[in-house]
Amino acid sequence: MLLRIHPENPGQRNISTVVECFKDGGVVIFPTDTIYAMGCDIYKTRALDRVAQIKGIRIEKANFSFLCHDLSQLSDFTKPIGNEVFKLMKRTLPGPFTYILNANNNVPRLFQSKKKTVGIRIPDNKIITEIIRQLGNPLTSSSIHDEDEIIEYTTDPELIYEKYEKLVDIVIDGGFGDNEPSTIIDCTSDEIIVVREGKGRL
Repeated sequence: MLLRIHPENPGQRNISTVVECFKDGGVVIFPTDTIYAMGCDIYKTRALDRVAQIKGIRIEKANFSFLCHDLSQLSDFTKPIGNEVFKLMKRTLPGPFTYILNANNNVPRLFQSKKKTVGIRIPDNKIITEIIRQLGNPLTSSSIHDEDEIIEYTTDPELIYEKYEKLVDIVIDGGFGDNEPSTIIDCTSDEIIVVREGKGRL
């Protein structure tokens, strides 16, 4: 299903359709404040397996991020965050940043890497943050890559739908996406390190 949702004023009926799909273990492609991403409810193991299969990766090797709707969700899944990191996150989120943080034991086992870390995103996108808020827990997120050698990410939701309509349950059309990924910042040690420069500028 290709579901058009207004980016500034997401309709409640459409939001509810997507939330129910996630609760039923569905896989959805959705817009963020950077690129389109594929994801599912973090607690639905079969859906996670599906995402990994579609992406052609082994689930243990997958670097899925958690998408949260605001900073209050972080403490459920991360160890206590230092003042400096918290100030930085407060200044930059919601926004095009992925923060790598030390995970606590609430993170589902599938995501617990040997390093015990988790990537956290709070995108500045009304559609997906409202879906997460109503779902009540984070989503996993994995970027939609393009096979074109020049363009790394597919930005047109209709083209994404053509490619993935038989593989996922819903593709949300929230307008054209960006083709620049998030900036990744590692905050798991005493030093804050920019791992990848992306759309977010510090």
